[in-house]
Amino acid sequence: MVVLVVSTAISDVTVDHLIGRKALVKVMILRVIPKYVGVSSANYAKNLLRATVLLQYAPRIIRFVPLLGVQSANGFIFESAWANFVINLLMFVLAGHVVGSCWYLFGLQRVNQCLQNVCVGLSITSCAEFIDCGNGIAEQGRQKRHMWFHKFNDSASVECFDTANGSFKYGIYQQAVLLTAEPAVKRYIYSLFWGFQQISTLAGNLVPSYFAWEVIFTMAIIGLGLLLFALLIGHMQNFLQALGRRRLEMQLRRRDVEQWMSHRRLPEHLRRRVRDAERFSWVATRGVNEEELLSNLPEDIQRAIRRHFFRFLDKVRLFNLMMDCAIWDAICDKLKQNLYIRGSDILYQGGPVEKMVFIVRGKLESISADGTKSPLHEGDVCGEELLTWYLEQQSSATRDGGKVKVYGMRPVAIRTVRCVSNVEAFVLRASDLEEVTSQFSRFLRNPRVLGAIRYESPYWRTIAASRIQVAWRYRKRRLKRAEVSRSQQPSYGLYSNVQL
Repeated sequence: MVVLVVSTAISDVTVDHLIGRKALVKVMILRVIPKYVGVSSANYAKNLLRATVLLQYAPRIIRFVPLLGVQSANGFIFESAWANFVINLLMFVLAGHVVGSCWYLFGLQRVNQCLQNVCVGLSITSCAEFIDCGNGIAEQGRQKRHMWFHKFNDSASVECFDTANGSFKYGIYQQAVLLTAEPAVKRYIYSLFWGFQQISTLAGNLVPSYFAWEVIFTMAIIGLGLLLFALLIGHMQNFLQALGRRRLEMQLRRRDVEQWMSHRRLPEHLRRRVRDAERFSWVATRGVNEEELLSNLPEDIQRAIRRHFFRFLDKVRLFNLMMDCAIWDAICDKLKQNLYIRGSDILYQGGPVEKMVFIVRGKLESISADGTKSPLHEGDVCGEELLTWYLEQQSSATRDGGKVKVYGMRPVAIRTVRCVSNVEAFVLRASDLEEVTSQFSRFLRNPRVLGAIRYESPYWRTIAASRIQVAWRYRKRRLKRAEVSRSQQPSYGLYSNVQL
């Protein structure tokens, strides 16, 4: 009987439990219990076994305490609502497992108590030994066991298993008595369900008998349910407050911006653009400062993340020719995220080119001097003439063998780049680009890089375009003169014949 109770009460089969925490129960069953089974003190052994079953869950509860604090033993924070829900659900299931096992074990103890009461009214010696399923009964005890078996078939012993009409009050253990006739799997599943239900409902449907330990057990279930329910509410409240903290930050930010615009008396059209920019900035970044987030990571992880972010550098022909990790890391360290709203001008014709812009999301249009428009979208680059301009300065300095200081000088934009939609981009400032090109000037001696500089240079493109236009106009003018001369030659010949 005791072994059957233990097999139902202890159900976890994980490796660490089998090695560590279940070893204590095995020692109790194999060493301690056999010394008491079959004697009048078997109830003390069962009480000791119950305490052992409860004691084995102490290490589990200790390991679950950090999880209930929404933090694992390794320091990982569960910031997902589903993770918090699963952790609290597992705690409820574990508590239901313990409560259900104790409920079934206490129910069997009440049955044992009922049988003990029946033994008091019978004239059979060593009745308790037969109830406790004792082993090693001597030969002379078999007649007593046969007499005990026949007398226990009377109405007095049958009433212990008749929970509906019997005189013994089982209270909350009534279903546990009926459950003893079911298979082991059903006994465990129903015990787990009973424990989970009572913890979730705070034992609202339990009506205990006047037995003191039964009342205390019911009170313990109510207290445990209240504790777990309070922890669940507290954790979910903390999680919702963490989610609402950023929303509160957004509201405070908007209020500060509105107060600043009102203080500066900005016109309505500028206020509208500022509101759109703030709204788009919050949506794009989700209120997270990426630079601060990356600064807290190890340097190797920062480099790997930046290379992943800035993989679009492959589309810039000059960068593609300079496939060196040092150059790539230097450029990636200088890139900064920037956001533009619809209608903003990133570059304007005649203005200085102060940055290179790598488009991550959004659509733009490039408007040349003659009004020609060309679309720009994700993966494109604008302001690349700044790179070629600096590389030209470095290459010329390399050829001349001297140093050319270009600080403060900027090329002039020959086009206007305007945002058609909200744009998310990474920006490389002129000062940062100048530092990178001066630091890695040795790579400019590559003939492919020098050829790409001449090919990509707006200056050389402008000179080439102007020379082509001059040559085309000269050829067109010469062809026109030749055509006019050919058309006039027959008329002169006819006029001369008439005069003759």
